[in-house]
Amino acid sequence: MTRQIKRSIVVPFRLALLTLAATVGCRPSGAGLVKFETVKAVRGDLVQHVTASGSLSAVVSVDVGSQVSGKVAALYADYNSRVTKGQLVAEIDSTVYAAALRQSEGDLASAKATVTLKRQNLERKKILVPQRAASQLDLDQATAELAEAEATVAIKEAAVESARANLGYCKITAPVDGIVIARKVDVGQTVIAAMSTPILFTVAQDIKKMNISTSVSEADIGQVKDGQPVDFTVDAFPDEVFHGKVTQVRKSPTTVQNVVTYECVITVDNPGEKLFPGMTANVSILVADHRQVLKIANTALRFSPPSGTLFEQGPPAKLDRTQRIVYSPSADGTKLRAVVVRTGITDGVDTEILEGLSDGTAVVTSTRATGGGRGASLGPPPPGQAP
Repeated sequence: MTRQIKRSIVVPFRLALLTLAATVGCRPSGAGLVKFETVKAVRGDLVQHVTASGSLSAVVSVDVGSQVSGKVAALYADYNSRVTKGQLVAEIDSTVYAAALRQSEGDLASAKATVTLKRQNLERKKILVPQRAASQLDLDQATAELAEAEATVAIKEAAVESARANLGYCKITAPVDGIVIARKVDVGQTVIAAMSTPILFTVAQDIKKMNISTSVSEADIGQVKDGQPVDFTVDAFPDEVFHGKVTQVRKSPTTVQNVVTYECVITVDNPGEKLFPGMTANVSILVADHRQVLKIANTALRFSPPSGTLFEQGPPAKLDRTQRIVYSPSADGTKLRAVVVRTGITDGVDTEILEGLSDGTAVVTSTRATGGGRGASLGPPPPGQAP
């Protein structure tokens, strides 16, 4: 009886020791044994970009409008027409304005005749007053009437100038050299210039130089500076990369649905005029370019050890804002050591390591079940670890 009791105690104890040894050597994962997959910290080049989207526009675009109302009598330019400064591009029916000019000129002639009459009357009064044939009051009145008539002439002269200018506005000319990118009226259409200036054409001064106006989020705007190089693509040429540079970072914010963005202006060379105003540009701004820096895969920064993992050295209780945690396996691969690192720039795939690791150090990126399962269930991330 005593030997049977001892055997019943010893056998379970041995089984418990074997189970413990298996746990230390290779952790179970439901579908098999779990191993750590690692990558090494290596040196290489890293570039960081800020991405955004915007629209292309001419550096200078001028709206050509009409200062007078009337029917469009003729158009001398159309879409894509190249125009020079002062070139006639449209005419408004001038019948009404020509008549107004003739009327103003007639009013001016009448006012000048009145001045002549009033001046002669004044001269007569000056002769009659010494002879007591007219009173001083008559002389004063004649003087005032002449001054009033001369003022009327000045008013009529201004009316003539206004009428002549309005007649001139019926001929609409290009204000700058450029290419017509929009025509907004047709012959026979009536334009009304009462409340605002109607737009007839839009002329792009030079589309060999263009701008991209893009909105950059407030999280990224601090990295964007004047002079930074830019690569961008447009849907019209998806396989071609175009180039430009940041020329202005505007400090005025735009808020849409609680999202704050800032406008950046990017200058683009367009010598072949392949790019058109209004095209959507997918922009990538180069904000950092670091050569031969120590870097690791971003998956190592996102790795979170599964529950039950054994540690040679666990993570610290508290990290500052510049610190992250990665995990390095022990020599036999059964335990993990938490390593605190400071990171630099990232290109979305790899991240620069400023301190905490050395060349060739292995860091864990994931777990692998050797018995056929893929990965292990992950527990909550330790302090300072990205989700």
